[in-house]
Amino acid sequence: MSNERNYRILATRAEFQQALNDAMDEIATHGGRELFLCDEDFGDWPLGQTSFIERLTRWALPHRRLVLLARSFETVPARHPRFVTWRRHWSHIIEAKALAEAEPDEVPTLLLAPGVVSVRLFDRVHARGSLSHDAADAVRYRELVEAISQRAVDAFPATNLGL
Repeated sequence: MSNERNYRILATRAEFQQALNDAMDEIATHGGRELFLCDEDFGDWPLGQTSFIERLTRWALPHRRLVLLARSFETVPARHPRFVTWRRHWSHIIEAKALAEAEPDEVPTLLLAPGVVSVRLFDRVHARGSLSHDAADAVRYRELVEAISQRAVDAFPATNLGL
């Protein structure tokens, strides 16, 4: 495998969004039982784009698991209404957890499909990051997700039931 395929540097917000779409293409094609999406609020993610939703739908099967981790999901319904609708339909495979007590820099900006691909922003302000197929990166990111998940609480319900 060439190094170009194994690792790609991201230097702009547009490159980050393209990397998320490229990663979702791979995930939709190659599968992977689990998918982790982490961010402070998913504001810069293409979650609501039709093409992103289509990729998620191709990946989503009953035995799969999508874990969403955010500091807050407050802006997701306004920014990504298509994703909110998709989330309702696929709620049986989705866990959404909030890290409300975390500082902004404690919540990584990360897409992780173990064994397939990872996308990580190291610098949110300047959108610096990487797309990686490296197994060591996947293990490191999985450990990070597991560590922060321990402080997370259920959030972003699929439906809001009124009394």
